[in-house]
Order: sequence, then C-alpha cells, then structure tokens
Amino acid sequence: MASQSLCNGERAVVLLFISAILFSTPSSLFSQALVLFLLAIAALFLDIRLDNSNFSVPFKTRPGASSGIFLGAVTLPAVMISRLIQLSRAFSLHEVGIKELGYLKVQYWATSASCFGVLIFIFLLMRRSPNNSCSFSSNSPQGLKFSSSCVVSCAVLCCVSFAIISYYGLHTVLLLLWVLFHGVAAAKLIQHVHNTFPSCASIGEALLVTSGLVLYFGDMLGCTIAKIDGYWIPLDLQYGAKRSEISTIIQGVVLGLLLFPIFFKFLLQIWEHIASSGHSEARACNEIGKSLIFHTSLAFILIVIIPSWMQFVLDFHMHPLLWIFKFVFSEPLKRLSLCIYWVGVIYASILRFYNISKNSKVERILLRKYYHLMAVSMFLPAVIFQPKFLDLAFGAALAAFLTLEIIRVWRIWPLGQLVHQFMNAFTDHRDSNLLVVSHFSLLLGCALPIWMSSGYNDRPLAPFAGILSLGIGDTMASMVGHKYGVLRWSKTGKKTIEGTAAGITSVLVACSILLPLLASTGYILTQHWVSLLLAVTASGLLEAYTAQLDNAFIPLIFYSLLCL
Repeated sequence: MASQSLCNGERAVVLLFISAILFSTPSSLFSQALVLFLLAIAALFLDIRLDNSNFSVPFKTRPGASSGIFLGAVTLPAVMISRLIQLSRAFSLHEVGIKELGYLKVQYWATSASCFGVLIFIFLLMRRSPNNSCSFSSNSPQGLKFSSSCVVSCAVLCCVSFAIISYYGLHTVLLLLWVLFHGVAAAKLIQHVHNTFPSCASIGEALLVTSGLVLYFGDMLGCTIAKIDGYWIPLDLQYGAKRSEISTIIQGVVLGLLLFPIFFKFLLQIWEHIASSGHSEARACNEIGKSLIFHTSLAFILIVIIPSWMQFVLDFHMHPLLWIFKFVFSEPLKRLSLCIYWVGVIYASILRFYNISKNSKVERILLRKYYHLMAVSMFLPAVIFQPKFLDLAFGAALAAFLTLEIIRVWRIWPLGQLVHQFMNAFTDHRDSNLLVVSHFSLLLGCALPIWMSSGYNDRPLAPFAGILSLGIGDTMASMVGHKYGVLRWSKTGKKTIEGTAAGITSVLVACSILLPLLASTGYILTQHWVSLLLAVTASGLLEAYTAQLDNAFIPLIFYSLLCL
C-alpha cells in the first residue's frame, strides 16, 4: 500500500468533526465523551499504521479506497453521542424521561463496543502479520501498551457508567456482558462481510455497516428478551422506552429480509439435492422450482414469521399488514396523492435516465447525480408535511431494494437477469457485480437522519441532513466541479475547490430558504447559524477529501453536527 501522509485531508476533517462533538458535550456525558476520544485515538493509530505499512489484511477490500478505519470507527459513536447531547437538553427541560435517556446510553456503549471490537480484531491481525514493517508497529511494546490502555480505560468507564444508571449489581454485570456481546459480534460479522462480499467495501465502510447491523440486531434481540423476562435481563429499564408501530414494522421487515438468504440457502440445498437425484423432470424444472421456493418462503417470512414477532414485542391489536392499510387510509387524500406523485416521479425518471445511460455520452457520475435531485423532489415535501408516512415509505423502499438485490444476486427467475442488467446501467467504481450498494447508500443516507430524528428533536434541520447534503450539496459539487472546476484539492484526486465551494454555498442557500418555510409550518427555530456553518463546511470538505462511500458517511456527519 502506498505511503500516505500522517494527517491527510480526510483525517483532518474527521479530527475537526470529533473536536466539535467533544467541545459540545456537557459534563454529564463526560465518560461517553472520554470513550469517544479514546476510540478516535485508537482508530487514528490503526488507520495511519495500516495505510503506511506493508501490511495487507487477509481479505479483499474495495480497490482504490484507503482503509477508512478512522472515519468508519468514529462515525456511528459520534452520531449516538450527538443524539445523547440532544436528549440531555430535553431531559433538563423534563421533556423526555430517564428511560429514553438510559436506553440511548446503553445503545451508545453497545456502539462503542462494536467499534472497539473491530479495532481489536484488526490490531490482532496486524500483530500476527509477518510482513509488518512499521517503525512504530503494533508488535512493539509501545503499540501493545497503548492499545491495551485504551481498551482497559473504556471498560472501566463503561463499568462506572452502568453502575450509575443501574439499580442492582447483577444488572451492571449483565449490561457489561451485553455490551461485550456487541463487540464480539461486530468482529465476527466484519470478517464474514469481507469474506462473503470481497472487494465490495473498504474496512471503514464495512466497519460502519457491521456496527450498525449489530446495533440494530442487538436492539431487536434486547427488546425481545426484555419482553420475555424483564428481571434477569436488565434491559427492562432501557428497552422499556416507547417504541412506535412504524419503527417496529421497519425493524422487523428489514432484519427479516437480511436473515432470509440464510433460510433460503438451506431450502435451496435441499431442493438441489432432490433435483440432482436423477429425476429428469426435477432437473428440467430446476429454475422454476427455485423461483417457487423463493417466492413461497419469502411470502411466509413476510406474512407469518415477521408479523408474529411484531405482535409479540408491541402488542399490535391487529395484523401489522392491516395496521399499515389503516394507517395509510387514515388520511387517504394526502397519503395516496403522495404515493401517486412518487410513482409518477420514479417512472418518469427511470424511463428517461435509463434511455440516456444506454444511448448518451453523458458521464455516469453526472447521470447518478440526477437521482440525487430526484430524491430532493420526492422527499422534501413529504418530510415537511407527512413525516410519519415518509418514515413508513422509506422502510417500504428499503424492503423493496433488499428484495430486488436478493433476486439479482441469486438470479431468481424470471426477474433476476433483468434486474441485474438494469442495475448495471447505474453502477460506478464503488459497485461490483457481486453487490450493488449505490442505491442503498442514497436511500439510507436520506432516511437515517429522518428515522433518528423521530421523538424529541429541537434542531429542525436535522431530519433534512441527508436530503440537503446528498440531494443538494453533493449534486452541486459534482456538477459545478465537473463543468467549471480547475483547482484540484490534490494532484491525484478529481475533486475541485470550485465544486466544494458550490456544494457548501448551495446547502447554505437551501437552509436559508428552508428555515422560514419550517417556521411557517409551526416549527420552533432553535438552529444556530454558527453550528450550521460548521456542519455544512465539514460535510463539504469531507465530500472533497474522502475516498470512502460518501453517501453513507456525509449525511451522518452532517446530522451529528446539526444536533449540537
């Protein structure tokens, strides 16, 4: 791996981001802030060592991308602590209870443990590497003492925090075991992700995905266990926080679809064993049988298994599918009109852009930015006037994307090959034939700030973080930089100073228009222009410098800074 400077542009922006978070953290969250500081130091240490050594990880990462460990390790914990800062303000005003704050603190510790677990896993790989030639290597006593001190310090701070928020000593021990479970699970999952999808993600991107998945799965498991027995599992206090029907439906469907390939693979092995047993009819109908098994098992999971879990954890008074229909038709004119508008925009855009992608010489990067503008036109009206319905619509879109990607990867008849050909028209260097991630990152980049802003939110621009940073800032930076850009940020990169300036300016203009509009709809404006300027500038500079998947990281960084 080519030698890089100790503090490149991406690391400098992340350091600015972490500094802003730590500076804004109140004294009541001192232990959480200290752990974030230690996590950032450990991640920066590994990031520099990995990018400036001959060490190579034992799995294939995305070609052309740096390790991204520093950015990937601190992003999700920083998001959680920003949300904690926001809820701490609400708690001081008696607008949220101790359960909501305690629940989020447990989530923060689980997230930090997941990131630390991955860092320890990478550290152990570096120690065992025979070709590690760093001057200050992870094999050295200094490196070992430094990494060990970070881990021990975080464990002590975690114990102290849990001892404060728990009522019984046994609960503190169980909470520590629960957090440790997240760390071990994240280390195992990132190894599985890289082995299953080689060359599809950098280490930082995989770290962000695995820590998020472990946190999401852990939340699902935690609320299920708390529902079964709230005494032996101390999560009855933290997981007793109010859960909405929409968030439970989204969580059940998404995690069910993520687990579905394991179930389908098992059924497929049984089917292939029967089909290869010598029966000519079975061999002739192999593809049709595979398709029938897929659709039947998928319907069973979505209609029976997942709704059963939803009704267990939340006590739905009807089948969740019926609840969805009731929710949609509770305001039929607004919500059905919005659905018709979305379908029309999607149909017209896909039809137009797909023909352009096949017949035009327009660069694919610009063609993909048109979809960012389409996301603005679709989501901006809904997040202002129908935010709850948009939450549900994002979940439905994510479920549809997951289903189509499973169909594409497994080549399920009759749509598998058609979906594969269509997706290839909009891929770029960050996608591969094995896994197409661009559409997921754009959707989640817009959806996550909106989902995380549910409940208490005293920063009106926070839900718009994805739409503003990706739909407007990233799009304008790419278009202006491609057409008018002359001064480049680096000799080897393509990003230009003109494009970055255009992106930052366009987001600030959009915010100046959006804030009065939100005020007219009843929002109480508490967004400070200094923090807004910092958030816009930091996210714009990150877009200019990072080699990671910007659709995944920029909205989360922007959201975190807007919450301060």
